[in-house]
Amino acid sequence: MFVHGPANEGEGLRVIRKREDAIEVGEIRAVQEGRPLQGELVKLKPRKEHDRLFDVEVVMSREEIEGKGKAPRALAGPAQVATDAYRDNWEQIFGRQGKPELPN
Repeated sequence: MFVHGPANEGEGLRVIRKREDAIEVGEIRAVQEGRPLQGELVKLKPRKEHDRLFDVEVVMSREEIEGKGKAPRALAGPAQVATDAYRDNWEQIFGRQGKPELPN
């Protein structure tokens, strides 16, 4: 994989990847807790030839991330969706959680 510049949104880097006999273009981004993965989860190992050239190890394939071929997980209750704005405003919505007062 060759890293050639910043992504348009500024959150990642544009890359060119040679996989078997195909050339692919795409973006890489850092994994962030609470955000969904898109594409593959990969580990990059720098190569000696160039500082922007990397060997790619696939940690999780697209099929594993999307859950294809696996039985759906049984979950109780509605989906939990928490945006950054929701997390930032938690205390404004529900108030600050303090220590409970002990009865006399």
